[in-house]
Amino acid sequence: MSRPRANQTPARSPVLLALPFAGRWRAGNSPARRVPSHGTDLLGERYAIDFTGVDDRGRTAAHRDWGSYFGTEPPERFFAFGRPILAPAAGVVVDVHDGEIDHVARRSQLSLLPYLLGQASRLRRGVGAIAGNYVIIALAESAGYVALVHLRAGSLRVRAGDTVQIGHPLADCGNSGNSTQPHVHVQIMDSPDLSIARGLPVAFRRYREWPAGATHPEHREIGIPGEGAIVEALA
Repeated sequence: MSRPRANQTPARSPVLLALPFAGRWRAGNSPARRVPSHGTDLLGERYAIDFTGVDDRGRTAAHRDWGSYFGTEPPERFFAFGRPILAPAAGVVVDVHDGEIDHVARRSQLSLLPYLLGQASRLRRGVGAIAGNYVIIALAESAGYVALVHLRAGSLRVRAGDTVQIGHPLADCGNSGNSTQPHVHVQIMDSPDLSIARGLPVAFRRYREWPAGATHPEHREIGIPGEGAIVEALA
């Protein structure tokens, strides 16, 4: 059996979470596709994953109009917006942030380009401009910290010091921070401070997964959803 070199860090087992929602959601920026999953190690994002709520047809919204192709759209149009976000593990809430607005959504290339060019400016404005509204939970047995970000303004149902169990309502899905469409961003970190945190591997328990393009789901006891897969928690 090979051993890690002296200057290498042994691989760490992933922290296991429950999916933090009910219903069907599509995985994006999955660490199953690449690491760093979001193209950066900043803000503890190395193994982060995004989930966007969909209907049983896999759509993120019921219809499109001119704004879908040439401009912006209200976040309320999207199925994810306002859906409950649940605690994916037991632990203690150590940090919350609220007060960031929910932006308009952007599906059109015309509206995405100027938004992407503003990334550096948002990063200079600090964590809130990137993460938006968020909840950070210290996991039991020093397993790390889980952050759930881009939450809906005014929807947070917990505060620092609260003890939560799996399935405890935390907030609603929103479109705050560095987000172009309502979704929830989930990551495990070694610190509760997003500005200095390093990302840790994550995996999820008990869910159905429809791989991208598949018509039938596969049962996962433990896994990382593939890029573009639709997932649904098992009871």
